Amino acid sequence: MRATPPIALTIAGSDSGGGAGIQADLKAFSALGTYGASVITAVTAQNTTAVTAVHEIPADVVAAQIKAVLSDLDVRAIKIGMLFSPAIIDAVARELESFDGHIVLDPVMIAKSGDALLQDAAITAMIDQMLPRATLLTPNLPEAARLLGATEGEEIEAQAHALLAKGPQAVLMKGGHGTGETCTDLLVTPDLPPLRLDAPRIDTRNTHGTGCTYSASIAAFLALGHTMPDAVTAAHAYLHEAIKRSDELQIGAGHGPVHHFHSLWDAHA
Repeated sequence: MRATPPIALTIAGSDSGGGAGIQADLKAFSALGTYGASVITAVTAQNTTAVTAVHEIPADVVAAQIKAVLSDLDVRAIKIGMLFSPAIIDAVARELESFDGHIVLDPVMIAKSGDALLQDAAITAMIDQMLPRATLLTPNLPEAARLLGATEGEEIEAQAHALLAKGPQAVLMKGGHGTGETCTDLLVTPDLPPLRLDAPRIDTRNTHGTGCTYSASIAAFLALGHTMPDAVTAAHAYLHEAIKRSDELQIGAGHGPVHHFHSLWDAHA
């Protein structure tokens, strides 16, 4: 007997340090029981302390990767991360015009190290071309503020509704950049009550790739057939445990990765 696992696709940048981007997405897909395919939009020279170089993949090559995957693989959900430039955003938007599965859009702008991963000129293209295609938009608080031209710290449910008005079917406001002992995420959709997800804030430096991992794990659960609220709830629990167990790993001198495979192998074994 041959298995046909659910397939999820990540469209994102490559992190040579393995903690974020394509690498984190594929780890999350695999850990959660889906087959991961990938389209690389940029190659970064990156580790746990800095991004030292970014090489943009030509837009036609990005488009060719998407064509190759979608023409052969039965992709049920797509996670989109680092898009970097207006040309890449245009190529991705055009290639996904006929895709009818879930699209989880993580509007990646700044790396954990503070380095830019989205050109300033690309923000308008992101809003106009990508937000209307998203089944779910997953901004952190700084990203939400930048997409709205607002001040960070404004009421997050109001910001979520303002983002919904720009076209996505749902918005997950991520509270990891907030303060206080509790980290609160908020899922807002047009026709359901807001879903609030609370978790104790974990004191660790190992948070590299949390946003990538969160959006990828949501895409994995959607590919597995979960509803949006259930997918977000399950991904929230998975990520929380991955962060909680991250200190079992000693990777690099800076912000280390979360433990994607915490349920599969013990770092201390």
